Amino acid sequence: MSSELKNLSKRFSDIVEEAARSVVSIITLKLAISAFLTPMPVKGVGSGFVIHRRLIVTNAHVVAGARKVEVVYHDGMKEEGDIVARDPYRDLALVYVNRSDITPLELGDSNKLRVGELVFAIGSPLGLLGPTVTMGVVSALGRVIAHEKLVLEDLIQTDAAINPGNSGGPLINVEGKVIGVVTAIIPYAQGIGFAIPINTVKRFIELVKKFGKPIRAWIGVYTTPITSQIASYYGLPTKQGLLVVKVVPGSPADAVGIEAGDIIMKVNGNYIRSVSELKNYIEDAASRGYVDLEIMKRNRLVKIRVPIIIEEID
Repeated sequence: MSSELKNLSKRFSDIVEEAARSVVSIITLKLAISAFLTPMPVKGVGSGFVIHRRLIVTNAHVVAGARKVEVVYHDGMKEEGDIVARDPYRDLALVYVNRSDITPLELGDSNKLRVGELVFAIGSPLGLLGPTVTMGVVSALGRVIAHEKLVLEDLIQTDAAINPGNSGGPLINVEGKVIGVVTAIIPYAQGIGFAIPINTVKRFIELVKKFGKPIRAWIGVYTTPITSQIASYYGLPTKQGLLVVKVVPGSPADAVGIEAGDIIMKVNGNYIRSVSELKNYIEDAASRGYVDLEIMKRNRLVKIRVPIIIEEID
């Protein structure tokens, strides 16, 4: 092994070792109903990481329905945490802890991610306590994945091995900065994993600070960014904007005539490039009650005003 490769390997090891100190295992206790219709305690294991002093981020599905949330740190110390916010539509949750001597991980900018970048997933795979690490690359960006009644948008796709128990752990880059939160909610994924962009996490925390709890501001569309490949494959008339892949029946978007196959070009007069931008514009316009879209529909541009539905998430 060349000295350059050894130095690079050591650098990566140092970065991962430092980051792992801020990663925790999360053990939950939930009540389920047995075959004899009696309450039965069920344990679950996930991951999380310190994002602010005394605050841990994880996946919403990791702590869903939990009667008790136990946080296990890298040094073996345990304590009970309190769920302070949970947003199933973003699959994110915040857990408050008393311990304050753990350094929060530095957050990156997921908008600057590029396909091919080297990444590391840190967590507690398969319920094995204590942080472990897998390595891979960013395989794709802006993925839309449907799981039962939940649709997750704007996901990072990676080939880093991700297993149950990894959920809620950080996906970090070669600088040791978090660029995503791993989610293992997709049961049929083979050889690929997904992560929620860290900018989505920042937005989630911003909304909790502003409203005191998560909110969902929505119009009823699921979209994916248009790339050159998608434009070419589907014969689209443009290589920019967001392609509408699904419209929720009975939603505001459905009521004003938006359909799958339409292309959202502008939001409130601004050109749109990503799913997260669309969500941000809708949330920013929530107090106004509507959002103005410029849409390409059957090769012609139309302007549509869409009412916004606001839901508080308990």
